[in-house]
Amino acid sequence: MNQTMEQLYGRKSVRVYEDKEIDEAIVQEILTAATMAPTAGNQQLYTILRITDDALKRSLSESCDHQPFIAEGKLILIFLADCLKWHEAFRYANCEPRMPGEGDLMIAVSDALIAAQNAVVAAESYGIGSCYIGDIMENVEIHRKVLNLPKYVFPAAMLVFGYPTEQQKQRKKPPRCKLEHIVHENTYRQLDEAELRRMLVKNCTEETYDSWIQAFCKRKYNSDFSREMTRSVRQYLLDFAESAEE
Repeated sequence: MNQTMEQLYGRKSVRVYEDKEIDEAIVQEILTAATMAPTAGNQQLYTILRITDDALKRSLSESCDHQPFIAEGKLILIFLADCLKWHEAFRYANCEPRMPGEGDLMIAVSDALIAAQNAVVAAESYGIGSCYIGDIMENVEIHRKVLNLPKYVFPAAMLVFGYPTEQQKQRKKPPRCKLEHIVHENTYRQLDEAELRRMLVKNCTEETYDSWIQAFCKRKYNSDFSREMTRSVRQYLLDFAESAEE
């Protein structure tokens, strides 16, 4: 296994960091690596926000599901799905562009997330840990205001970076599902109850499968924050669609 594969296999979310700043030259390499990611039509349908204001960091740590470690990150990047800039370029050039639609948003989100993962891999190569913060999509109304996001610009992902503590380095990575359950050949194969159980039983340690999955459903899928994220993103999509029809 080569070094790149070792880093991909070993990478895990890091939420506790050493009190060590990331050299600016490395930050620039991480940012440049993000922009080198695959992108639809070479459009780079994203904008990256680098969060440096301490007050804004603290605000985001609260609005993103009350996670104090966010404010302690040494580098915070928010990847925005940006459907606005190309539309404006077309408009300024008298191209008479249509308004962005849901398809444009989906491909912009894909662009943004691919760029984000490039940043993760680049950081990992320097021994810098990272953690995705999906909660940036929650309370999207608040985040649009504090980040000054116009129409057609959506916060797709946030990443927090820092050098992991020794405890974080030693922490075991949660096991992933076996390929036989994840990789389907040619067409989708709906998993039955028995196979779903075989796929997920890896997560059980001292408890039974039934008790684990019931607790997990309550803590994650049926949680208040999950319901709020669905509500806020649904409303954003409805507003996006309405704007496209204007």
